[in-house]
Order: sequence, then C-alpha cells, then structure tokens
Amino acid sequence: MSLFKRKDSSVWWVKVTVNGRIVQKSAGTSHRAKAQEFHDRLKAQLWEQAKLGAKRQYTWNEAVVRWLDETQHKASRKDDLMHLRWLDPYLAGVALEEINRDCLATLVQTKLGHEVSHGTVNRMLALIRSILRKAALEWDWLDKVPKFRLLPEPNRRIRWLTPVEAQRLLAELPDHLQAMVGFSLETGLRQANVTGLQWSQVDVTRRCAWIHPDQAKARRAIAVPLSQAAVAIIRTQMGKHLTYVFTYQGKPVIQVNTKAWRQALRRAGIKDFRWHDLRHTWASWHVQSGTPLNVLQELGGWESAEMVRRYGHLSSDHLSGYVDRLAAFQLTKPGHSSYDLATVNKNDSEKSL
Repeated sequence: MSLFKRKDSSVWWVKVTVNGRIVQKSAGTSHRAKAQEFHDRLKAQLWEQAKLGAKRQYTWNEAVVRWLDETQHKASRKDDLMHLRWLDPYLAGVALEEINRDCLATLVQTKLGHEVSHGTVNRMLALIRSILRKAALEWDWLDKVPKFRLLPEPNRRIRWLTPVEAQRLLAELPDHLQAMVGFSLETGLRQANVTGLQWSQVDVTRRCAWIHPDQAKARRAIAVPLSQAAVAIIRTQMGKHLTYVFTYQGKPVIQVNTKAWRQALRRAGIKDFRWHDLRHTWASWHVQSGTPLNVLQELGGWESAEMVRRYGHLSSDHLSGYVDRLAAFQLTKPGHSSYDLATVNKNDSEKSL
C-alpha cells in the first residue's frame, strides 16, 4: 500500500518505490488527503533525483545519526540525547528543507506547553541550529539555515549558601553524601568529577588531584589543589573501594539527586538549591575571600572569563581604594558636621518654600 498506518498510531505513513528503491516515511498527519499529497510530492522528488539528477533531500533522522556520530566527544551529550528523544515524534522523517521558522515556532509553543523554562527551550533550539548548520556548511545537505531568535531568559541570581547554611546541610546528610558535599565545597568540582573521581587521580602527599581532558566540560585538563579539609575528607574514604574515591555500600555513586539529598535540604531549611549550586557556593566564597577572578577561572576550569565575571559583584575589595576620593568635594557648613547630598538638597528645598 502507498499509504498505511502503523499499529497504535493515528499518523499516516507513505511507501514509494522508484527504480526498485523503496522509501518509507511518516507523513506527519492523521488526515488521509494531506498524507496523499505528501506521498505524491515525495514520489515526484525521488523521480527527479533518479531521472534528472536533482539534489537529494535529506531527512532530520539522517542528520541526527551523522551528527551524533561526529559529536561523541561532547560533554553535553546526555542532554542532547534528551532533547533529540523529545524532538523525534515531531521531526521524524521530515526533510531538512521543511524545518523552517514556522516549523520551529510550532516546536517552541509545543515545548512551552510542557511548562518548561525559556532556558530549556533555548537549549533545544541551539541543538537544532547546530545540526542544521553542520548539514548546510559541512555536509552540503542543506542550502541555508533558517534564522530564528532564542527566547529571552531572565538573569537569575546566583544561588549559594552561607557558611552557616552549609554547616546545617552537612549535619543533615548521610555519611557518603556528607563527604561528597564537603569535598565539593572545598574544590568546586562538578558533580560528575566528584562521583567519578578515582584514586589514580589523587595524590594526598602532594595535596592535589587532577581531572583528565575527557572528564572536563571544557575538554581541558584541570589541576585541583587540595585544601587541608579536602585531604582530610579523602583520607576518610581510603580502603572503601579499590578504584573510586566516593562510594555507597561498596559501589560507585551514580546519582546524587536522591531522596536522602532532598530530605536533608528540607530538614536544613534550604530551598531552591541544586547540587550544581555547591560549585556556585565554592566560587562565591572564593571571591568574597579575595581570590582574583583570573585565578578563580583557572581553579574552576572555566573556558571563558565571562563565566567567572558573574561572581565579580560579590567582592568590591578592588574598588575600596577609590570610594573616598570625593572627600575633597564633601559638602560642609560652618560649625556643622558634613552633610550628605540628600540632606543638603532636602534642606535647600524646604528653604525655597
């Protein structure tokens, strides 16, 4: 049959045979008339390719397979796969040329209907754009990439804990999470680098650890100097596992966002706090203690200085030497102490009345 439906699906599929080649694609619609139109267009395109040498049309699925094969090194691969799984029901079998601004606008509205943030939608759009750009600029599968804008994202405050809050949280955590949280607060390492830390990456004598390039988000090795507190935490883990530093019941820790973590946060009275915010806390404490931003960037393994500047407002030490330079212009009146500008303006206004 040229048109058919798969089991437990309301969407029509088309089957076209040209020069012995069989092509099956989803029509993306439950309307038979529209599916028939899609079938006829597809058959004409395939005939033009076979008989007239027209440029072949590639589908979203083909682009995704090639893109995944070429980006196996990406640190965000897990998130990419999550977005691609969500997109599959909407873009499966769709020709790359048909992914235009109208198509993307529909995807955005559908995604927003699942009550996700603008940031989540933007990550999805950025992934689509990355795939389409490769198809156009590297593979010659697409003539041009549709232009579209990302959704506005609010500038959120950096979430970090005070030392008192951190102590409350540590007191509520079970031993294995307590060790990992304490180590994170001392080193600023990302979750995956803590859970995946191996004894071969630690030198207690020299008080250092290291993250290999394939383990780092920026794909660059990170040297991790260890504080006395971090070394003390490491020592408490010795003998528990031959390979991994942090374990639970003799096995490596895979997931940290567990019931125990969430209950500890609730008992400690800490809201709106994620595991990654431990890294924000570490960085915030460093800046407030006077660590220069360029040093913090190297300690944290950030690829760009822009990522570190978001913590800059937490310290004004480098500006303190300038704040008294207006002393020569201080407003005074005979026999009175100095007046601030607001007071002077207020008094002048009252006199004019």
